[in-house]
Amino acid sequence: MKTKAKLLLSALLLTGASAVECAAQDWPALNRYRDDNQALMEARRNDPAEAQKKWVVFMGNSITQNWAKMDPDFFTTHNYIGRGISGQTSPQMLLRFRQDVIDLAPKAVVILAGTNDIAGNTGPSNIKMIMDNIVSMAQLARANGIEVVLCSVLPANRYRWAPEVKPAETIVELNRQIKAYAEENHLTYADFYTPLVDDQMGLNPAYGNDGVHPTLDGYKIIEPLAVEAIEKALAR
Repeated sequence: MKTKAKLLLSALLLTGASAVECAAQDWPALNRYRDDNQALMEARRNDPAEAQKKWVVFMGNSITQNWAKMDPDFFTTHNYIGRGISGQTSPQMLLRFRQDVIDLAPKAVVILAGTNDIAGNTGPSNIKMIMDNIVSMAQLARANGIEVVLCSVLPANRYRWAPEVKPAETIVELNRQIKAYAEENHLTYADFYTPLVDDQMGLNPAYGNDGVHPTLDGYKIIEPLAVEAIEKALAR
């Protein structure tokens, strides 16, 4: 009996270890939207009306993920597809960019990335590293006939999960470089920073509760800016 118990325990431990290993290997979270993407593509093949829609993908982190959850009507009425994943950094987004953006063949992509890189979610990072990943995503999109909207990083002067990081000045400089790249390469830039920032270079408490993530009121402020930027990009 003891031998059988030991064998059973060993098997359970191996199974658990294998599950953890598989989860750890999916660093960019390719499985997060795999089924949703497949369902969307099948709907297009089976429904001519779906195939004719001008889809726009929003690539991002928890700010994008929460946006689609808090205001789903904004996404559905405009044919927008939310592909945000909480906690993600720009290298993770770059790794899943083909699956979650290019393969969906949208007319445009809205890229909102960088704050989690500054927080150090996946290790030390700097502005050049973040810009390299944002530029790579923009280049991939354009190479596949997808218009690009580059968004400013939202204001933040602290991260609750990384209190040692002081992000305010870094965010300002990153936004300056994102805007400059967009202008130099004839891309559309969406400034979400200015209407949401307070006098402490943080997220205005009227539009966010935790200093990083907008409330629905915050999203309502930037939604017209997103629509305007997308329409501008599609008109190029």
